Amino acid sequence: MKKITFLIIALLSVVVISMTAKQAVPTFSKAGYFEVANVERQVWNFNVGWRFYKGAQEGAEMTEFVDSAWQVVNCPHGLEYISDIASGSNNYQGEVWYRKHFTLDNALKGKVNKLVFEGVMGKCKIWLNGELLTEHFGGYLPIIVNLDKNVNWDGDNVIAVWTDNSDDPSYPPGKSQKQLDFVYFGGMYRDVWLTSTAQTYITNANEVDKVAGGGVFVHVDVPSDNEALINLNIDIQNDGKKASSGLAEVSLLNPDGELVKKSKAKYAVAALASQTLQLTMKVKNPRLWSPQSPDLYTIEIRLLNRKKAIDGVAVKTGLRKIEMKGKDGLYLNNKLYPGKLMGANRHQDHAVVGNALPNMGQWEDALLLKNAGCDIIRAAHYPADPAFMDACDALGIFFIVATPGWQFWNDNPAFEQYVISDIRNMVRRDRNHPSVIMWEPILNETHYPDYFAEKVHNTVHEEYPYQGAFTACDKRAKGQQYFDVIYVQPYRDFFNKYIKDTPANRKEQAFAYDKEKRCIFTREWGDCVDDWASHNSPSRVARNWGERAQLIQAKHYADPENYLFPCWETFYDTPRQHIGGAIWHSYDHQRGYHPHPFYGGITDIYRQPKYSYYMFASQRNVDDGYDPMVYIAHEMTPFSEPDVTVFSNCEEVRLIVYGQDTLTQNVADLHKKMPHHPVVFKDVYDFMDVKEMSRHRGRYDISLVAEGLIDGKVVARQVRKPALRPRKIELHIQSAALPLVANGSDFITVVASITDADGNVKRLDESYIKFEVEGEGQIIGNSEIMTNPRKLEWGTAPVLIRSTLNAGEITVKASVLDEGANQPLSGTITFSSVPDSDKFIYSEIGGEPKSNEHQETQTDVEELQLKIRQLEQEVNDLKIKEVERQQQEFQ
Repeated sequence: MKKITFLIIALLSVVVISMTAKQAVPTFSKAGYFEVANVERQVWNFNVGWRFYKGAQEGAEMTEFVDSAWQVVNCPHGLEYISDIASGSNNYQGEVWYRKHFTLDNALKGKVNKLVFEGVMGKCKIWLNGELLTEHFGGYLPIIVNLDKNVNWDGDNVIAVWTDNSDDPSYPPGKSQKQLDFVYFGGMYRDVWLTSTAQTYITNANEVDKVAGGGVFVHVDVPSDNEALINLNIDIQNDGKKASSGLAEVSLLNPDGELVKKSKAKYAVAALASQTLQLTMKVKNPRLWSPQSPDLYTIEIRLLNRKKAIDGVAVKTGLRKIEMKGKDGLYLNNKLYPGKLMGANRHQDHAVVGNALPNMGQWEDALLLKNAGCDIIRAAHYPADPAFMDACDALGIFFIVATPGWQFWNDNPAFEQYVISDIRNMVRRDRNHPSVIMWEPILNETHYPDYFAEKVHNTVHEEYPYQGAFTACDKRAKGQQYFDVIYVQPYRDFFNKYIKDTPANRKEQAFAYDKEKRCIFTREWGDCVDDWASHNSPSRVARNWGERAQLIQAKHYADPENYLFPCWETFYDTPRQHIGGAIWHSYDHQRGYHPHPFYGGITDIYRQPKYSYYMFASQRNVDDGYDPMVYIAHEMTPFSEPDVTVFSNCEEVRLIVYGQDTLTQNVADLHKKMPHHPVVFKDVYDFMDVKEMSRHRGRYDISLVAEGLIDGKVVARQVRKPALRPRKIELHIQSAALPLVANGSDFITVVASITDADGNVKRLDESYIKFEVEGEGQIIGNSEIMTNPRKLEWGTAPVLIRSTLNAGEITVKASVLDEGANQPLSGTITFSSVPDSDKFIYSEIGGEPKSNEHQETQTDVEELQLKIRQLEQEVNDLKIKEVERQQQEFQ
C-alpha cells in the first residue's frame, strides 16, 4: 500500500475532498488551438461589448442602424437570467439581435482575419458592415467567418448576428421544446474569438470540408509501456496569390513543459491551394494518459518561412491506447482497465445563466465531477463546450461525444444532411482529445430509417479512420449490429422484489452477456420513475427536501437492496464485458416539457452537493492517490433518523457517539462488490437523548465523530454537532480552488449559511438573505427571479458574482432581509479576481444591470453598526441564558 498522508478533517459540517496531490492548472484552447509564442498568428477575445436586443428588428444588419438604446452585454450570453425553477418552457424563444462595433489595426491588413463563434443557439445569420457572411443551423458546433472582404480599415466596423432559438423541425435536435427533456436556452452562449494569420496558415478542421482532414489530426498508438507513436496530419492553406514554401517545425513538450522531441518537414503550397503534411514521432518511456494519471503532452507546430515563424498552433494530447475487447473488457494502454468506468451524464445548463457558462465554470463542472468519483461523462445530448473538453483531458475524465438529437426524426432529406454534417464536425472538433472514448452518432432514443444506423457509424469511421474510434448505440435500436459498443442495462435490475426472476425475464436480459460479443456500457442508470409524465422517483430529490430525502437518493444510487434499478453495487457485480455506466444525471437541470427541474442530480443546479455526491466521492480509492475521506450523512436535528450513515473510502469506519460509545465497522465485512459500501450504524441517535444532555451543557460531548482508518490508523475524521441558536452568517466560495478571472464573463458562486456560534449550519433555517457587493464584482440576477434577496434552502443561499474587466478586490456582504436585535449578524467575504492573459477587442463593456440591490458595503458607518450589534448580541445572550435558567427551575 502506498504511503498514506494523514488527513485530519476537524471541520464541523464541511468535508474537503481533493482529487490528487497534483492539481491541473486550468488552461483553455482558443478558436480550436492552444497558443504558441513568437509567431505571426494572433488571437483576440471578442466576447466583450456586444449590443443586444430581444425581439425582431428590421434593418438591424445594416451598418447605419441605430443601436444606442440596446443593452450592452458580454459573451458567453444567454437571452435572460432564469429562476431556479425555469422548467416548463417559461424561457424566451424567438428572434434576438447582437451587434458589435469594433476597429482593426491597419497592421492586420493583408492578413487572414476570421471570427470563430464556438456556439450560437438555433439558426443564425452573420453580417459584416451590412454584407451577409454566412447562415448556420444548429446550436452546438463552431461557426467560422472570414472578415477580410468587408472590413473597413479606416473606421468603425459592425458585426451583426441574428439568431433564433424557436422550435424548428428542419434541423437537429428538431423536437419542440415543449416536449423536450432539456431547454433551448438561446443566445451567443459560448466564446467568440478573432484570429489573424499570415496568408499561409494551418487550417481549422471545422472550416475546411475535408474528410478525416483539415487542421491538425493527432493519432496516438502505444505498442508497449516503453514506446508511443504520435502520427500527425497537418493541413496548410495558402490564401495568397503566389506559391508558398518553407519548413514545418514540430516540437513535443512533455507534461512538465520540457522539450523531448523535435521534427521538421518541408511544405510547398501552390497559390490558393492546400497541402497536408504527415509526420510520425516516436516517444521513448512515455508518461501514459489515464484517468488516474492524466498527463498531457503539448505539440507545438510552427510554419517557418526564411526562418520567420509565420504561423503556429499547439495541441495538447495524451499518449494512450483504448481497446474494446468484448468479453475481455476495456483495455487502456495494453492493460485491463481496473474496476468499472463509472460516471455521469451532463447537460450544460447552470442556475441563473442557463447555458451561458464561462470557461472557468466549465472547468469547475468537470473538477466537481472528477472529485465525485466520475471517470467518464456522457454528453447529453450534444457536443460540449470546448473548455469542458479541455478540462476532461487535463483532469482525467473519459468523454462520450454525442451528436445533437433527442426522440425526433424528420423525413425531409435536409434534416438528415444536417445530422451527417453535425457528426462530421463533432469528430473534426474533438478527435484530438485523449478524453474521447466513444462517439454517439445516433440520435438519442429516436426511431429513424433502417439504413441510417449504418450510415452514421460509417461516417464516424470515415472521419476517424484509425484504431481507437468506437461508435455506441442502444441494443434495441435499429441497426445496432453496426456499432462498436452497445448500451445495455445490467441484468440484475430485473431480479428484485418487484420483478420476478422468471425464465422469460432472465432471457430478456441475459443476452447482453451470453450472446453479445461487444463491450457493453450503460448510458443512463439510477433513475426509477413511476411514469414518464409524473416522474415520481426515489432518485429525484431536491436538495432542500432535506436529510431523509437526500439519504434515500444516496442509498438508491449505492445498492439495489434499498430500491430499484442499476447502481454502484450492481455494476461491480457484472462481468468485464460490462465496462461501466453513467448516472442520469450529474446535476439538477431544467426541462422544457416538465414544470419541475430534473432533481436526480448528485448536486443541485448551483452545483451544491447532496448526500449522494459524497457517496460517489467515497468510491475513490486511496491506493490510486486520492485522499482518504469520511462524511457523516446526518445533521442531528430533531427529525434526523435513528440510524447514522457514513460514507468513506477507508478500510474501517469508527463512530464515536456523544463521546461515550464507540462503534466500528470493517467495510470488507459487509461482503459487498462496490469499492466502498456506505456504512450504517443502527439505532444510535435519539434526539431526546440530545435534548436531555443539552440541559446539562458542558457535562456531555454532544457530537457524532466519524473516523476513517487504514491499517489501523486514523487517516480521516469528521465531527458533527447539532446546530444551536443562530448567531451569524458565514460565507464561502464554492470552488475556492479556481480563480475568478477578470474578463467580464467569469463568475463564481458565493454561498451564505446561517450558523450557530461554533459554525454549525442551521439546516432548517428559512430566513431570507440579501447580498451586496463592492469592488470589481457584480451580482448576477435580482429579486425578479428570486436570486437577491433569496430564501435559505437546506441551510444555504448561493449568489453568483461576476467579474469586471479590472482585476481587483471584491467584497460580498450577506445579511438577513429583516434585521433585528436577535437576528444573526451579517457576514462578509473578501477575495480578488486575477488578470486575464487574453487580448481583447471591444469599444464598449457589458455589465450587470444597475439596481438599488447593488450597493457598496463596508463603509465606516456599517463597520461601527456591526460592532454595536455584536455587543448587543452578547448582552442579549446573557439575558436569554437567564430566561433559560428560570425555565429549568420550573420543569
